[in-house]
Amino acid sequence: MGFLHFTTPSVTAETALSGRDTPVLPNPRPHTVLGTRIDAQPAEGHEEAYLALGCYWGAEKIFWELGAETTAVGFMGGYTKNPTYMEVCTGLTGHTETVRVVFDPATVSYAEILRAFFESHDPTTLNRQGNDRGTQYRSAIFATTAEQFETAKRVRDLYQDVLDTAGKGTIVTEIHEPGSVFYFAEDDHQQYLDKNPSGYNCHSRTGLPCPIAR
Repeated sequence: MGFLHFTTPSVTAETALSGRDTPVLPNPRPHTVLGTRIDAQPAEGHEEAYLALGCYWGAEKIFWELGAETTAVGFMGGYTKNPTYMEVCTGLTGHTETVRVVFDPATVSYAEILRAFFESHDPTTLNRQGNDRGTQYRSAIFATTAEQFETAKRVRDLYQDVLDTAGKGTIVTEIHEPGSVFYFAEDDHQQYLDKNPSGYNCHSRTGLPCPIAR
């Protein structure tokens, strides 16, 4: 994770790795902390969110501690079908490391999830979080509903005002409309910091609080 620094190539749908039809995680194990299925579909009235904020090992823990029903890690935003972790690290799939969060809005709102997202990495650094460099570490939000898409833009703009006041940079977070595909990463990456309590955890932050949209 922090030790994989590949050259970041420019990749297109035509030049990306082809991937495979078989998922790299065909039979996901239950969440090691929450005990829930990491591939569970949201219950009625619940939602799912997809967030890319650098190294997904530490990022996933943020959301299971925030009150999610379940979390998982994988890849989004690229071209390669069912990519492996090592393929994504080459930069030749176009994907970014992403956390899946299934949540009950009555317990934690989407705006609160976005606040944790923006406060837990530096959204002003392009293709980089701390010492982690490459397109797989780029900041992105993949909305699953039109409402999420609009909320993400509002929270981004509110946080940009905070950053501007503090003399910080411009947010480069991608915000995608619904429709992106999520691919699960291998089992050893799921709930990594529970399985490896002393494992690598990127701590890149702006240090500034993020207001949330009402």
